[in-house]
Amino acid sequence: MKKYINKLFVLGTLLFLGASCESDAELTTLKTVPFPSNIEASSTTLVLNEETEDQSVELISWPAVAFPVGTPVTYALQIDIIPDITGPKAWLKSKRIEAGEDVLSKALIGRDLNKIAIDLGILPNVAGKLVVRVEASVDHKVYSDYITLTVTPYEKSVVFGEIYMPGFYQGEFNVGTAAALTAISKGVYQGYVTLPAGNGTDFKLNTARNWDQYYGAGNSNNDLKNGSEPNFHLPGAGSYQIKVNLNTLKWTSTPYAWGIAGDATHAPTPEDKDYGWNNAIPMSYDHQTKTWKITANLLPGSVKFKLNNNWSVNYGPADSSTNTVNLDNGGAYGISEAGTYEITFKIDEVDPVSNGYPATATCTIVKK
Repeated sequence: MKKYINKLFVLGTLLFLGASCESDAELTTLKTVPFPSNIEASSTTLVLNEETEDQSVELISWPAVAFPVGTPVTYALQIDIIPDITGPKAWLKSKRIEAGEDVLSKALIGRDLNKIAIDLGILPNVAGKLVVRVEASVDHKVYSDYITLTVTPYEKSVVFGEIYMPGFYQGEFNVGTAAALTAISKGVYQGYVTLPAGNGTDFKLNTARNWDQYYGAGNSNNDLKNGSEPNFHLPGAGSYQIKVNLNTLKWTSTPYAWGIAGDATHAPTPEDKDYGWNNAIPMSYDHQTKTWKITANLLPGSVKFKLNNNWSVNYGPADSSTNTVNLDNGGAYGISEAGTYEITFKIDEVDPVSNGYPATATCTIVKK
């Protein structure tokens, strides 16, 4: 009898567990979650060019995907070429673009789509095929069918030329020794300047190192007007990145400075034991040598370089016996003796927005 009672107990337990499992929410991974319909493109044939590189050139849209759980769905695009979307390595080389949570479309900017096409092997000025699909993700990922785009990318032209910025930051307006702003695209120029405290903030913009053609302020301080007498002006002392667009006749300034950071720059404070690392000392820009410079009193310790007192862009030496510093490298230069040091930092930063910051820069650290 005892044997039969044990069997009944086991059977009852199994029935109870089965009922409990049926009452639990189903895992989404046990369900097939399809795309309700195809994705769509605003255009399936695109001829890209530099004139529209900053504009939206394509809009990919899709239907909402219903997962059996009430959490936001994250969407992304995958872009690839036809030969790479089959076989065991299908889509592994694709370019992925985040779209966001519960969004049902994604606009593509001309320069971004052009770079993707070139990176995937489509030749400039030659029509090629790109395939696009949408990834939907909650606890697992599902994909739409792909659509095909015919894309003709362009080869970004190499631009040359400079304009010049005479102003009171020099002590007096001197177009012969003024800061040069270098062309980064057609009609767009970029450069750097440091305004010393006590100097005026006014300047002009000249197309050559003479006064044959110059621009002054138009309807506002940021409008260019040919031959205008009112000067432009900057907010005040400090270092700036200057951008001038002769296509739109506008200019902008952004506070911008490389600086030195590390425990060699400042002793710990009661409030912040890493004060020197967290508070970079800004360097000044020498526009004639295109070099950032500072003379500073240093303590025994370490020093490296960061942009705008932010660690998102910083340089340290991979080999501290050299004058080469590397992007996002954890290394630093050791300062063995306290004293006054002259420090320089030189970097090719013509157009970091489009091209990113270079892998290396150079520096000098000399005790006086």
